[in-house]
Amino acid sequence: MNTFEWTFELRFAVALALGFLVGLERESASSDRKFQYFAGVRTYTIISLYGFGCGWLHHINVGLALPIGMISVTALAVVGYLAKLKEGRIGSTSEVAALLTFIIGALTMLTDVWVAMSLGIISTILLSEKADLENFVERLDKSEFLAVLKFLLVTVIILPVLPNQEYSQFKLNPTRIWQIVIMVSTIGFVGYFLTKKLGSKLGLWLSGLLGGIASSTAVAIATARIAKRHPGESANALEASILASSIMYLRILVLIWLINPIFIQFLWWKLVLLSIIGGLMVIGIKYKKISEDDTPVTTLQNPFEIRPAMMFAVFFVGLSVITILSQKAFGSVGLLVLSAITGVADIDPFILSLVHQTVSVERVFVSAVIIAAMSNTIVKGIYFATISKQLQKTTLLRYGVWAALHIPLVLIG
Repeated sequence: MNTFEWTFELRFAVALALGFLVGLERESASSDRKFQYFAGVRTYTIISLYGFGCGWLHHINVGLALPIGMISVTALAVVGYLAKLKEGRIGSTSEVAALLTFIIGALTMLTDVWVAMSLGIISTILLSEKADLENFVERLDKSEFLAVLKFLLVTVIILPVLPNQEYSQFKLNPTRIWQIVIMVSTIGFVGYFLTKKLGSKLGLWLSGLLGGIASSTAVAIATARIAKRHPGESANALEASILASSIMYLRILVLIWLINPIFIQFLWWKLVLLSIIGGLMVIGIKYKKISEDDTPVTTLQNPFEIRPAMMFAVFFVGLSVITILSQKAFGSVGLLVLSAITGVADIDPFILSLVHQTVSVERVFVSAVIIAAMSNTIVKGIYFATISKQLQKTTLLRYGVWAALHIPLVLIG
């Protein structure tokens, strides 16, 4: 099979096109703002070709061609920047873009063309989307941004130094445990972010649906409180709670697939079926349009905060140890009882600790996952019915029937 060859002629054409692309954006921005930028379409094109020429000279062993070329373009950019300051204008975007355009031209000659093309296209997008980027920064929730930043910082620092080996009879691997924490937090943050940004626009039930990616238990409590404050929205709140719970099964399925795929063939159809049943449970609940002033689900906790992540790690390790001890002391019955107990709280640590430490799939493990989900479904129904008195009978009936339909799947194993 013949591979495509980037000849010098084609590389020259790419350098020409990328320089023209950046220059076209700067020329367009200049005309929109009614003043002249540092350079226009012709200048940026020439700068890219200048970089290509310096790259060619370097290729034929003219060693000083690239540094001299870079210094000369830098000097030109400095002169342009100083002239702009005298006019009372600030900002160095165009000057920095000129330096990058020189580098792009040189890279087109010296490296894989995709590097230069990526730099050229991405830089042009960043230059052209100034207004959107500034609006995004203005709308950015600083506390959420700092939470993500701190979590990523801790991840970068902690993960590489954690020992990647198993300790004790419980086979606890610090690196693997922290990887699971990162994975769960990332998936949870997707639901948290979508709920925060889109929930108020899409309505309460969609807000709950998205919130189920983060925590269906938190959504059940939050929507119950909304129903308590606004009795007219009880039906919508219950619908949101049930939909969030139905998403829980799909979230668990994705996490199990990421951590231990051997469970998938035994669990996928059961979890998908339970999710579909949850979706059917909203049928018949009286629907009422939500007012624009209605409160979205806002009690979800950012899983990228350090504290929730560390708490998940502690629960994960603790349940890993308890699961092994329970199974050794009481056998399969002990494991099934433990799965029912853990359903009162967040079931993710228990289920993930169970599948993480399992080499071969046994029937009891599959049953334990379903029982944990059933227990959690019952508890969420109780939470909602206790907090909100409206539709109490409907709430208990639907969650109760849903929980009962777990039993045949447990017996099947």
